[in-house]
Amino acid sequence: MFVNLLKFYNSTKLTLEHFSGLAPLLIRLLLAPVMIIAGYNKLNFKHQDIELYQKLLPDPGVVEWFGNSEWGLGLPVPDLLAFMAAWTEFLGGWLILVGLLTRLVTIPLMITMVVAAVTVHLDNGWFSVAPSNPDTSAAKVVHWLGVEQAKNSLDNSLEVKQRLDIIKGLVADHGRPDYLYEKGNIVILNNGIEFAATYFVLLLSLFFMGGGRYVSIDYWLKLLMSSQSKSIQYR
Repeated sequence: MFVNLLKFYNSTKLTLEHFSGLAPLLIRLLLAPVMIIAGYNKLNFKHQDIELYQKLLPDPGVVEWFGNSEWGLGLPVPDLLAFMAAWTEFLGGWLILVGLLTRLVTIPLMITMVVAAVTVHLDNGWFSVAPSNPDTSAAKVVHWLGVEQAKNSLDNSLEVKQRLDIIKGLVADHGRPDYLYEKGNIVILNNGIEFAATYFVLLLSLFFMGGGRYVSIDYWLKLLMSSQSKSIQYR
């Protein structure tokens, strides 16, 4: 019986390998729009009254944000860094979408996520949206594991709830709650590293998995190159 189960497991595993491209495909479909629009908004594409070559350059406001040390990132050579970041995200997003040079393009994108996490989000902690209930916060699990710093996040959740209750009270008394909450509830933006870290992990997964079997240009290019190599070998 054990032998039969083992045979069934191995045959099922071989069959499922044909669907191994599903996971990287879904990751690519999740990541690509995020990267494309992030790069798009850093470039001058939105400005219709400028020359084509200027549209390919980063938006002056983005360049200023990259270089300003008072309210921006305070990075050196902001023109160059803004240009590199914008095109890494915009072009890299399209390459990920179609699964071309997938492993290669994840490298600069991962670097971009690390830079974004460290320079923009790190001081705000982990959460992108501040939890308002410590009982449902993921920080509670981290606190169970003995990380004392997680208690600060749990205490912060209580303070977030207090502020949200005040905002909701003001809206109920003086606003239009039916209209204001029609598209969703209000939250307090924490702007932590959560999204940047998540995107980094997904990019790292693509770096090791590639674009995916059957569902990426990389796969078919590799198959084509392999067949050409074999035909040359047997000539």
